[in-house]
Amino acid sequence: MTRYVALLRGINVGGHNKVPMAALRDICASVGCTDVATYIQSGNVVLTSSLDAAKLSAALESAIAAELGVAPAVVIRTHEQLAAIVAGNPFPQADPGHLHVLFLMSEPNDKDLGAMEDAEYPPEELAVRGADVYFHLPKGLGRAKLPELWGRRIKILGTMRNWRTVGRMLEMSAT
Repeated sequence: MTRYVALLRGINVGGHNKVPMAALRDICASVGCTDVATYIQSGNVVLTSSLDAAKLSAALESAIAAELGVAPAVVIRTHEQLAAIVAGNPFPQADPGHLHVLFLMSEPNDKDLGAMEDAEYPPEELAVRGADVYFHLPKGLGRAKLPELWGRRIKILGTMRNWRTVGRMLEMSAT
């Protein structure tokens, strides 16, 4: 059994793709997950499963679509992967309120990364570490250019979380 964090993309945003957290916990249990807990309303779930990450993602996506009629991408990370993401923060001096992580469904290849070579919007910074992208956005996410540019140029589904949520998910997945 593995302790995972499941991150749902694009739910409960602006009244669209509504997914009640109680229903989400029940759906997780219905695909064999145990020790299920959610955090806030934006699709953050900690759970334990015997499935590997790819099968768990597929099972959750299918069950959510069947039960609730919405089709969010579900990005999975193990507790250990999340701990490595926190430990590997390339912007340790950044104000945590201006730090975000984009969790991708898969790693970008060299061609994808080449599409971002000219992406410079100081003081914004980004760092790619495997299938995770750190964004340091000193002026805030609402005014940021790099995440928007990333989304237009890199066609890999993912979901972004602020540093506070990343830390909370790490704490929750430790138990």
